[in-house]
Amino acid sequence: MSSNNEVLDAVASVESPLLAGRTLGSLGLVKGAEKKMSGKITVDLLLPTPNPPQLLNERLQSALEPYGRGAEVTVEVMTEQDAAEWIGRIRADAGPSLGEPGSHTRVVAISSGKGGVGKSSVSCNLAVSLAMVGKKVGIVDGDIWGFSIPRMLGIDQPPVLIGESILPPTAHGVKVMSMDYFVGDDKAVIWRGPMLHRAIEQFLKDVFWDNLDFLIVDMPPGTGDIAISMAQFLPRAQVLLVTTPQPTAQRVARRAALMAAEVDQQVIGVVENMAWFTGDDGKRYELFGAGGGASLAGELGVDLMAQIPLLSAMGRGADLGHPVSVAAPGSEAAEAFDALAGAVIEKRPRIRTNPALVIK
Repeated sequence: MSSNNEVLDAVASVESPLLAGRTLGSLGLVKGAEKKMSGKITVDLLLPTPNPPQLLNERLQSALEPYGRGAEVTVEVMTEQDAAEWIGRIRADAGPSLGEPGSHTRVVAISSGKGGVGKSSVSCNLAVSLAMVGKKVGIVDGDIWGFSIPRMLGIDQPPVLIGESILPPTAHGVKVMSMDYFVGDDKAVIWRGPMLHRAIEQFLKDVFWDNLDFLIVDMPPGTGDIAISMAQFLPRAQVLLVTTPQPTAQRVARRAALMAAEVDQQVIGVVENMAWFTGDDGKRYELFGAGGGASLAGELGVDLMAQIPLLSAMGRGADLGHPVSVAAPGSEAAEAFDALAGAVIEKRPRIRTNPALVIK
């Protein structure tokens, strides 16, 4: 026979869909929970937003299944002022925000210098692999014009605004912020530099990332306004260059490395994407040539941290919101991203920073 204390503990241990990694109990959102003589369980919650996601009810029902015959959940919604004060306290308790002195979040900018090399795919799958080994991970979809990260991770809900804080949605253990949430499918992003600069600042400063271990930034191709803004806001970022095997991509990726040096960011390695295709005969076919990644890494004096093979399941998975670890677990590509995540974790950031390039 379960006690009310056990029932209350079970409710308190449920992870909040709103703030991934935090429980309802730690967030102070549980008003009470009780098991009736009939075996029915009643749960009273105090939430900062109306219309809680179905996922919350599913998690509650699953957590309470061993204790009774289903749960009846009652929700009281905070006033706007109370909700703003609530998130303010959580942010204050979380410690330094992204870009502030003392923040331990490591920022890894995925850059290429050109489009079409699979930079977004590398960003998504690296982030998921980091999350799978227990890291707290977020992604900023910095490709303002060619945003694709939410779809690739299967996210179909927008972020939540509480007070002045933006709470990003989560999928596969990764928090995601993107322009995709704010632009309709039938609209184009036609913004000048200052507007884009402000959008990026909001993605980095106003979003409550909640003390991440890693923030992956899917950089736009080239070295234009957005790339420069990202560099200004994130001076401690480590840069991971994505190229393909052919020399042309290698030469263009070199420009992204030059820009990183100009803004005092550290290039930590090279990823060679589309390195080969393994046929049904088990033979590797180098469809785009060979050696570009190793050549670029040698020229820059950094490691070739991963070679990612072509995999049809990876492309189909991206369309369905399934990263390769879900679409093709145990495949060459999944193992390559797991190895890349391990290599990134080992690349500790340097101490030296440029104090002039910090969000204020």
